[in-house]
Amino acid sequence: MEVKPVPLERSAELQRLYERVKDCQRCPLGKTRTRLVFGESNADAKVFFIGEGPGREEDLQGRPFVGRSGQLLSDAIFEVFNWGRQDYYITNLVKCRPTVDLAFARDRPPENAEIEACREILSAQLGIIQPEAIVAVGSSAAKALLHTKKGITAIRGMWHTYGRISLLPVFHPSYVLRNGGKSSPQYKLLLEDLQLVRDRLWRT
Repeated sequence: MEVKPVPLERSAELQRLYERVKDCQRCPLGKTRTRLVFGESNADAKVFFIGEGPGREEDLQGRPFVGRSGQLLSDAIFEVFNWGRQDYYITNLVKCRPTVDLAFARDRPPENAEIEACREILSAQLGIIQPEAIVAVGSSAAKALLHTKKGITAIRGMWHTYGRISLLPVFHPSYVLRNGGKSSPQYKLLLEDLQLVRDRLWRT
């Protein structure tokens, strides 16, 4: 699958968006973050990955999915697509790390108000990149994007739509790690779900 050169105007638009929001204080997470984790990589991406929120390593580095679970997801994407990080776009519902009591002791899923505070940023990112498919990584991302209460096991591997964009929910890599990592049945299902995305892209 050929990856097109990145249009400079899209990269510039993303940079302008980042400059506008990098000091965001729309919700309390802005007061406790180390760095805003905007998202990164191909501004002309066919596939747009959306997780729930940054963890400790992401908050420290200002980059999404760079911890253990991020590495597992990167490995799975490479195994299925033969893509490196430069070939897709990846971000989260919220751009700052959600922690219990905002104390940085333990991570938690983002709350609805926090997701809504970041929704405009996410919508702008999608509008600039205009991907062919969204991969909702984990239950929180899938529930928020699809406005559903169904858990990830009930909706993973099935195509949905977000606006006019095809969306596929998949297991979060942290869930895969908790169940045995690459030797687990959950990792096999993650690969199978990513294969659905690959197959759809190659049909278009």
